[in-house]
Amino acid sequence: MFILANAPAHAALPPMGMLAPFAILLLCIALMPLFAAHFWEHHYPKVAVGLGLVTTAYYAFVQNDWHPLHHAAHEYVSFMALVGSLFVISGGINIRVKGEATPFVNTLYLLIGAVLANFIGTTGASMLLIRPWIKMNKFRITHFHIVFFIFIISNVGGCLTPIGDPPLFLGFLRGVSFFWVLQHCWQAWALAVTLLLVVFFIFDTRNFSRIPKEIREMETAHEDWLFRGLLNILWLGVVLAAVFLPKSVQETTLLGVFSIPALIMFGAAVASYYTTKPEVHDANDFNFGPVKEVGFLFVGIFLTMIPALQILQSGEALQINSPMQYYFTTGALSAFLDNAPTYLSFLAASMGQEHLSVDSPADVIKFAAEHAPHLIAISLGAVFFGAGSYIGNGPNFMVKAIADKSKVHAPSFLAYMFRFSIPILLPILILVGWIMVK
Repeated sequence: MFILANAPAHAALPPMGMLAPFAILLLCIALMPLFAAHFWEHHYPKVAVGLGLVTTAYYAFVQNDWHPLHHAAHEYVSFMALVGSLFVISGGINIRVKGEATPFVNTLYLLIGAVLANFIGTTGASMLLIRPWIKMNKFRITHFHIVFFIFIISNVGGCLTPIGDPPLFLGFLRGVSFFWVLQHCWQAWALAVTLLLVVFFIFDTRNFSRIPKEIREMETAHEDWLFRGLLNILWLGVVLAAVFLPKSVQETTLLGVFSIPALIMFGAAVASYYTTKPEVHDANDFNFGPVKEVGFLFVGIFLTMIPALQILQSGEALQINSPMQYYFTTGALSAFLDNAPTYLSFLAASMGQEHLSVDSPADVIKFAAEHAPHLIAISLGAVFFGAGSYIGNGPNFMVKAIADKSKVHAPSFLAYMFRFSIPILLPILILVGWIMVK
């Protein structure tokens, strides 16, 4: 999978002006859905691809160096193979529930979702579990039910495997071993998830207690669950197996871009789509809109971030030293920008200070072994703080859109921050950082 990364890089660093396409794209992703939603909805592919072509033209015609572009194409295909296959497969599983949930059942459901996110990704888990979550709480659902779902399942929960959240998968593609995050981040994951679940349980118990006892007992007396599309568990297993193929197989590519694992994942997605009954897809309101958006945006991200990574890994652009500084700076940007490129940017900067290259798998492995506290801080900051706003991570807005469509009005952008993420999430993440990162 990493054969392209070993080719010699061009010696000349790009000028600082070549950071502009990357910065413009991230700002567009963050601000356009808020201030120019109609324009963005119809024109984001042109913006993302157009900015990517600016960077492509620079390397092709100015630097005359195709290696960074080839490497980016290989990495992009591997990334989209995982994200796209998990999205399609999870969209073929439907969970139906009848009856109202107690605070204990709700808390257990969120815990299960946090674990599941590490196997099908935060996007897959969010799309699979949000509709049952709304139905099982329809009698008393409030803003905090939607927000804590985003906190736990759409973000914090997916911190244990590279499959869980896109930033971690980018690290895996660069050379971080699959079980590294589980080995080094499980304690922080357990603490953060536990604290969030405790706070949620307190909130939910208070909400539940306001309902008259007779109605509570009647609504929660019977709870029925129905699972459809379980054949997709088989295709999910195929995707997971592809991640663990021998290294010699992973490094075999078609045209230097399509790796064997990526081809297997694409095949599993196609098989899942055509073996899933249409009524299951209809029940999930399944469509390719979200994965299409991710696909176009990440074409731009993978191309425009090439100059940024080269400048950052020179070790001269960013001077941050302690793990706590990496935790909060990575987290602050991840809350408002896409957390995947944020993760990779800070990883490149931290490695650059040690005269290591993020383009070299051997250097990434060495950095993970010798500077684990820094990589832990960057990983936790990117994943945990993605819940800081609706624009911190892709599933956040998806969950909000599904909630609004179900006539469960999620809080507005500012209400989400000032009522929930700042007063509730931020103190928890500060505590987790002080205990686990300091």
